[in-house]
Parts: sequence; structure tokens; C-alpha cells
Amino acid sequence: MQTLFTAREIAERVQRLGDEISRDFQDSPLTVIGVLHGSVVFVADLMRAIATPHQLGFVTASSYRGTATAPEELRLDLDSLPDLAGRNVLLVDDILDTGRTLSALTVRLAECEPRAVRTAVLLWKKERTETVIMPDYVGFEIPNRFVVGYGLDFNGDYRHLPYIGVLD
Repeated sequence: MQTLFTAREIAERVQRLGDEISRDFQDSPLTVIGVLHGSVVFVADLMRAIATPHQLGFVTASSYRGTATAPEELRLDLDSLPDLAGRNVLLVDDILDTGRTLSALTVRLAECEPRAVRTAVLLWKKERTETVIMPDYVGFEIPNRFVVGYGLDFNGDYRHLPYIGVLD
């Protein structure tokens, strides 16, 4: 497996993102919403890098099932969200591929009447994006390759890797 980003490169970038988010949301009520399951590692590291006090919530969004490497029907579950009314929301996902998940989630989160919804993604496959969504915070832009590690999986495996690699 080819390493795309080392654990050190990821840690340094996540810290810089946390610093930027802290500046942007200082003195503002913030709720970080992670998209399960792929964003868990990124969210855990990012929330420790954000100096601004914040709440945490998770949503479930799935368009890849089993061994699929192409997106299928998008399924969303927002039932366990905290109250977002009047709060700034930072929606955090592991990867922006087609953009359908992030677009659908931002629309659904807006229904919760937050002050604002911003987005953060660890990885962005810019050439695959089909929607007009532009993430507010991006860790790395990547080519159109299937990647695993640092929370990203293939059929439930490889999430534990401390780096991001290209799956052959």
C-alpha cells in the first residue's frame, strides 16, 4: 500500500485546522458534528486541536456499503443530534468525494435552525465533486484514488491505520 500522508503530516495539518477553527469561532457557541463512522479519528484529533469550547454530536451517513468502491443510495440518520438552534455548527467528515453527503447533511442541519453551518473535511477529491458545495476547511486535496486509514475503511477494515494510504 502506498502511503499518501504520514501520521506526522496528518497531525500537523489537523493542528493547523484546529488553530484556524479556533480563531474563526472564538467567543461563539460551537457544536462539532462528526459524520459516522469514517470521521471518528479525525473528529477526535480535531476537537482536541480546537481551543474554543464546543459541544459534540454525531450523525450517520452512509453511501458505501460492504466492498463497494462507488457510492450508492445515501442514508442519513440525525436522530441523536444535540440541540443546534442558535449555535454555530461545524460539520466534520473524513472525505468529500461526490459532495452528495455533505450537501444533503448541510441542508438537513439547516432545518435545526443553527446560527451557521460550516464544513470541514480531512480529504477532498476535488475532481470527483458533483455538487456546488465548497468545504470551509480542508486538510488535503487528493487525486481520485481509493484511500484508507485514519478512520477511512474498505469493508470495515483499515480504519486503525495511523496514516492514509492508497488501496491497491
